Amino acid sequence: MNKKALVLAVVAGLTATPFAYGQSNNLEKLGKFQVTGEAEFTTVDQNSSSADAIRKTLEKITLPEGFEISLYALVPDARHIAVGPQGVVTFVGTRKTEVWAVTDRDKDRVADEVKNFAPSIDKAVPNGPCFSPQGVLYIAEQNRILAYPAAEFFYESGDVVAFELIPEGELIPEEFVSYNHTARVCDIGPDGKLYVSLGQPYNVAPPEHLDTFSKVGIGGIIRINQDGTGREVYTRGVRNSVGQDFHPTTGNLWWTDNQVDGMGDDIPPGELNRQTEMGQHFGHPWYGGGNVRTTEYQGEEVPVEVVFPVVETVAHAADLGMTFYTGNMFPERYQGGIFIAQHGSWNRTEPVGARVMFTPVDAEGNVTGETVPFAEGWLSENGEYLGRPVDVAQLKDGSLLVSDDLAGAVYRIAYTGSGS
Repeated sequence: MNKKALVLAVVAGLTATPFAYGQSNNLEKLGKFQVTGEAEFTTVDQNSSSADAIRKTLEKITLPEGFEISLYALVPDARHIAVGPQGVVTFVGTRKTEVWAVTDRDKDRVADEVKNFAPSIDKAVPNGPCFSPQGVLYIAEQNRILAYPAAEFFYESGDVVAFELIPEGELIPEEFVSYNHTARVCDIGPDGKLYVSLGQPYNVAPPEHLDTFSKVGIGGIIRINQDGTGREVYTRGVRNSVGQDFHPTTGNLWWTDNQVDGMGDDIPPGELNRQTEMGQHFGHPWYGGGNVRTTEYQGEEVPVEVVFPVVETVAHAADLGMTFYTGNMFPERYQGGIFIAQHGSWNRTEPVGARVMFTPVDAEGNVTGETVPFAEGWLSENGEYLGRPVDVAQLKDGSLLVSDDLAGAVYRIAYTGSGS
């Protein structure tokens, strides 16, 4: 089967109803397998002086015995990571206008090429890429979701077949589009549906918007069918989640949440949440994090049944991307546990975070120990950020990728020791 026939088969399987096309002439052409004539790549030099400087920083990173960290790729503004199901290419989103395609052609676990993906399509905050098991790449933007069938086959071409799953302006109402909390993440659940986080644009959501937010899913997580139909609000009471994954055996959705600012250095805590059924409410805006009440809603009766976090993390450390470890490279004690990227505080008197954390979780979905640092050293003793981890993802060989939007890099953590 040739590439075009393969993509047509994938699209036919995904679309019980046609994808809606937006106003973009380029998108309409790409959906019909036509060229745009506007595809010019930007390629990132992997041998620049920046690479040497970053490798020097990595010498300061501490890890458990037997692990090592190395520079995988220079990726400007690197945010969330989607590793292709075929292991051909890794896609890295940004909070700007590019998604980067990262390729390790010789499989030496160092990227040979980094270039922008689908350059003929204008993008706005394409932070959240994720793959379906069938190889469809979804990218959650600020106010749109695009689907790229067979992205691993077409990424080397400037023109890539693409469809609007949720058209521009329909993910959230335009009046709530903000510079704040617009980095979306997505994931395909065990039910085959696409789950997308929608951070609310305020520090604390005001009461006059709560009904609208609840209906649309702002300050929550929505789910839709892979053809864009069947939108529903799955999760409520979220302030701003920028990391999610499904437990590998229970299928429950777990996610991180960034909590309310301006309440002091040490409260409220960050959150790692476990959701066991649709419609559960996780407390915002009545709670700022954990069981700490927000000033704005202090003393009010809480009108919903609240599910509190399974893990409270260090206040303002900014827990972002997370993943359950399902590989076979790391020792047994890491199997099934959660790795979380802490981006680091932005307004705390003494900065915290800028590290990768580990939470042990068993096969039944129970947290079995404390959340502890796994990789740290990007925050210097004098409070200077040398890097700011954003996301964690697993390569086919079981090693871990970590993105860093400050350094503009993706790192690889591998286990080279022995024993457990």
